[in-house]
Amino acid sequence: MSATATPHEIFGQLVRLISAGKWSELPELYAEDAEVEIAFSPVPPRRIHGREELRERFAALGAADAIRLRAENIHVHGTDDPEVVIAEFDYEGLYPATGRTFRTANIQVLRVRDGLIIETRDYHDHLAFAAADGRASQLLAAMDRHE
Repeated sequence: MSATATPHEIFGQLVRLISAGKWSELPELYAEDAEVEIAFSPVPPRRIHGREELRERFAALGAADAIRLRAENIHVHGTDDPEVVIAEFDYEGLYPATGRTFRTANIQVLRVRDGLIIETRDYHDHLAFAAADGRASQLLAAMDRHE
């Protein structure tokens, strides 16, 4: 019987898969009923419920090579709760369609139980993503509609 992966190890797998563009493999890191909160998302959805919703979201990100991300400067901090880690990292990103690159800081709080992510709170700079994708004005307009 193999030991269950730790939260630190699971986060490492998560960023390795994202950095390798293996979007279709990401849902398997999450529990069936996982909850993902995208705390600073300027527009809905701010919560994703369950592995199947995550599968759809990751499929969209991976479709037609929509985005490339590479995690760097990774620092993972343990907490008093053995299920929880806090990860600080940067994304070096590229939107192939626009050719624009970007760099943005991120924080993610992961709760892992029995080797699967059961909950995350993600803090990303959505404006940096939108500016590199050429959608900054659309994002700002959407924010005005959701106030």
